[in-house]
Amino acid sequence: MLRLSLGGAVALGFARFAYALLLPTMREDLGWSFTLSGAMNAANALGYLLGALIAAPLIRRAGLGRVFAGAMFLTALTLLACAATGLSAPLLSLRFLSGVGGALVFVSGGGLAALATRAHPERSPLLLGVFYGGAGIGMLLSAALLPPLLAHGWRGAWLALGLAALACIPLSAPALRRLPTHAASAPARSPAVSLRPLAWTLAAYTCFGIGYIAYMTFIVAFLKGAGAQAWITPFWALLGLSVVLHPFVWAPVTARLRGARAMTAQLLTLAAGAALPLLGTSPPALLLSGALFGGSFLAVVAFTTLITRRTLPEHAWARGIAAFTVLFAAGQAAGPLLTGLLADRAGGLRLGLGVSAGVLLLGAALALGQGRGRAT
Repeated sequence: MLRLSLGGAVALGFARFAYALLLPTMREDLGWSFTLSGAMNAANALGYLLGALIAAPLIRRAGLGRVFAGAMFLTALTLLACAATGLSAPLLSLRFLSGVGGALVFVSGGGLAALATRAHPERSPLLLGVFYGGAGIGMLLSAALLPPLLAHGWRGAWLALGLAALACIPLSAPALRRLPTHAASAPARSPAVSLRPLAWTLAAYTCFGIGYIAYMTFIVAFLKGAGAQAWITPFWALLGLSVVLHPFVWAPVTARLRGARAMTAQLLTLAAGAALPLLGTSPPALLLSGALFGGSFLAVVAFTTLITRRTLPEHAWARGIAAFTVLFAAGQAAGPLLTGLLADRAGGLRLGLGVSAGVLLLGAALALGQGRGRAT
């Protein structure tokens, strides 16, 4: 599962979250507004939406392993290409393509991870958490690689991310050879599986997509603007480390709580983490914010695979994961744009980040409506 988690390092740690570290330097060098800055991650989210929509038919045709490996390669190439231009239109296109690749990595990787838990269903919260925690590995590597490079401009940082992504492809390959490439087929003449039992969780996950990505896109720019630049690298490293460690915190809670109560607890923790920098930028507040947010946001992503596994039959797992990914992508497209517009027109990043915390609270309330579903 650890090798498989390198997909998350590439799809999220490098292709999406590392952009927050590059954003202040790119914004200063290229003269971007907050709206355009947010549009770069919104383009990534729109690509993620397209990737989620095409994932299921691609997986049926090519298998989970081939889609996973191909999408890793596509994502790595887009990261390398971002170093080649400072023009907005090509960068928006590349961010879009990296989103397509990221979604395909996550849907296929989530399907592979769910199949890998069949032999140990009682350990599925921990195992799925390890897979999704791979994004934290990417964040830790970004914290180590990027700050020295950014002192000399942003192009070298994109090259480093692309090369690191390429290196992850052969490292993940042994896991693909050991895992099945297809889930069980639907029984003959079986009716289409309804996603209605997941409705409350799907709605909550949309709110999560809006709220979490605003924090992850703009928190570094917010800290720099608040005069806390010296703490950005330690903050980002702690955020990434907390992502890696989150399965050991949330897996016991997720296994014990019924319905989507674990998701409610996770979203409440995220809202608290998002609100802390708005209350003060002292080092303890910043580090606590990073620990709370980093330790919870991918726990929500892991939980959606778990609730799909608990609620739907195996042949519908990929469809359920894809549905979560589609709504997640829609939320992610709206989040950076909303925050950027508020920052440009209504008083800075503080208001936009405050709205994101409120949306996370709404998601926590919606998750309470989720029923128990099938037994695991």
